[in-house]
Amino acid sequence: MALEQAVEALETLLGARISVKRPDREAHGTSEAWYPLTPPDAVVWPQNTEEVSAILKICHREGVPVIGWGTGTSLEGHALAVKGGIVLDMMRMDKVLEVHPEDRLVRVQPGVTREALNADLRTTGLFFPVDPGANASLGGMAATRASGTSAVRYGTMRDNVAALEVVLADGRIIRTGSGAVKSSSGYDLTALFVGSEGTLGIITELTLRLHGQPEAVSSAVCAFETLEAAVETVQTTIQMGIPMARIEFVDADIARVFNQINGTHMPEKPHLLIEFNGSESSVAEDSRRFGEVVAEMGGADFQWATTTEDRNKLWKMRHAAYSSCIASRPGSIGLLTDICVPISRLAESVERARAMIDVEGLDGPILGHVGDGNFHAILLVKHDDPEELRKAQKIGHDLAEMALEMGGTITGEHGIGVGKRGLMADEHGAAWGVMGEIKRALDPKGILNPGKVVPDGENA
Repeated sequence: MALEQAVEALETLLGARISVKRPDREAHGTSEAWYPLTPPDAVVWPQNTEEVSAILKICHREGVPVIGWGTGTSLEGHALAVKGGIVLDMMRMDKVLEVHPEDRLVRVQPGVTREALNADLRTTGLFFPVDPGANASLGGMAATRASGTSAVRYGTMRDNVAALEVVLADGRIIRTGSGAVKSSSGYDLTALFVGSEGTLGIITELTLRLHGQPEAVSSAVCAFETLEAAVETVQTTIQMGIPMARIEFVDADIARVFNQINGTHMPEKPHLLIEFNGSESSVAEDSRRFGEVVAEMGGADFQWATTTEDRNKLWKMRHAAYSSCIASRPGSIGLLTDICVPISRLAESVERARAMIDVEGLDGPILGHVGDGNFHAILLVKHDDPEELRKAQKIGHDLAEMALEMGGTITGEHGIGVGKRGLMADEHGAAWGVMGEIKRALDPKGILNPGKVVPDGENA
């Protein structure tokens, strides 16, 4: 690896927009999870696609790793420079390029954040629905195939990315997809890059699908005596075809944390948080039918939040659950698990998860986007206690294996990164090797985010 030559060439290309200073490197060597500080050798800030192409041509020639970077909110160490190299910070490419309201499409650069896009769209009557909680960059959300609280109705990034502009490892610029609603034209390269975690190319532009802002929105929170009753309510609601915009589960531990951190007065029991979108009449009807299901399942303390202010408070509290749990145990770090199972196995899987955590004696509140079978355990570990970390890692591994046993997946939204790479063979078998072959075909020198997603091996 000719790092010095690459840095020298990048300094000529970018001037002050390359840094080898320790503070800049360390700022791009962290993640929101438990992984140790892993600084890159340098950080660069491109401003357009042509610069990204030039950077990759230099790094390809010199064999220097390149790792894409957005807001740094990933939870599986996706953007850590585990084999050194250059971090490509995309956050200066942050323009909304073009809005096509009649086609419900928008073209953006990768550094645009979800919240910034929706603020820009406010007067159009449209919005972008994928909501992972964090105000992540849209390029990063595509790279990790993000989803979140609204996926039960609006889908994930896989469903909402229509087209991409991508720079390949050797600097070639390609476009995938189109503005058409559908296509039967060749391989679906857009889907290939969405979720590839920066191992196949650097996303420099996205065309995203938009949705109409709903006429009416209503949210509610309700408590249940048991975890099983809450999860079975979700299953029944789905089976009845009631169209939910969001349905979230939090257990009794998280209800207690909400009270502690936010000053709420929720019963310390499992809760569901739900939202309906649509016309005034459809929201009223959906809410009524859901209320009947809750009553049948023994739900109580049913509270509707119909004003924008109350709804925002409810979902802000839910999105802050992870940081609130960390704050509830001073000196702790979080290992956040992420599995997704068929809806028919959801109640069983949550019960088994609770039992696994209790056996190991860890604090592990459970929550999730249960409308699509995706849930998490926030395993709270003292930062200086290796035994607690070992137990948490064991639980994470066992939960992933349980998900596979049930016909599910080891990750519903957080992705693979370095954290779940060791489980890929268990889920995909020989198909994991095929992923490695695709990687080598597009990135034969293995410079793009090495050490992630695909198998170890030549240039992996």
